[in-house]
This record gives sequence, C-alpha cells and structure tokens, in this order.
Amino acid sequence: MQAQEIYEKLKAEFGDAIIEFNAEPFFDPFVRVTTDKLFDICLELRDTPEFDFDYLACLSGMDYKENLGVVYHLYSIKLKHSFVVKVTVSKENPVVPSVERIWRTADWHEREAYDMMGIQFEGHHNLIRILCPYDWEGFPLRKDYVQPDEYHGMKVPY
Repeated sequence: MQAQEIYEKLKAEFGDAIIEFNAEPFFDPFVRVTTDKLFDICLELRDTPEFDFDYLACLSGMDYKENLGVVYHLYSIKLKHSFVVKVTVSKENPVVPSVERIWRTADWHEREAYDMMGIQFEGHHNLIRILCPYDWEGFPLRKDYVQPDEYHGMKVPY
C-alpha cells in the first residue's frame, strides 16, 4: 500500500486527529497526529489487515527546540511497506500515550526517550531511566541541557 492511500484511509477514519501528511521524496512519508488519538491510530495501523504494521522498527524522541516530539517508524513484515507517525508535545507537559501494549518493542524505546528527553509515556508499565543513573538530573539529549560539572563528587568528563 502506498503512503497516500494510508493517509487517505486514516484521514477518513480519524479526521482532524491527522494534522499533517508529508510525502516529499527526500523523507519517509509520515503523518503528524494529535496525542489524544495516537494510541487509537497506532492500534488501527497494527490491527487493520490492509495496513498490518506488525513491527515498530524505531521510536525516537526529538527536540525541535520549541517542542518535543516522538517519531514512530512502522513496518509491515507481511505486506512489505513502511510508514512513519509523528506527534509533538510541549516541553512544559511532554506527555504521550504509551504504545507498549501495541508493540512490545516500544518498552525500551520509550524508556530511552524518557531518559534522554524527558518525554512521559502515559500507561508505560515501567517508565524508569535506562541509560543514566536513576538519580541523574535533567535530560541529556535536550538542546537546552547543561551538563553538570560533578556527579556524586566525581568530575563529569566532557
């Protein structure tokens, strides 16, 4: 199935929850969706036989300077097509529904995005740091992050 067809079917089903569609040739085709419908849209993409996106290849946290975002790269092993879903949230309230119940592989991806970017995945069963120590302050991949000089009395190397 082509990206344009996927977009049209999602737009017909979810209407205004589909904010943007981009199929420019230098990018993977994507839709940007509202956070309140993200879980439902992802469930539709997995469970509808004509989509059959059974594989979450990558989930990435993004810092767009003014906002944060999450990018989901989906793939259908059976149908051999791919698609990207994006969502943006404010830095003041970076809450996104967890898709861990849809694609189990989202577990560690969401934990990494939480650890590095501070994105809260609502409904995640174990949203704790995965790379930094549990008591680390701040989110190291945010553009406004300032690395501390020390951690527990040890100099932090640059």
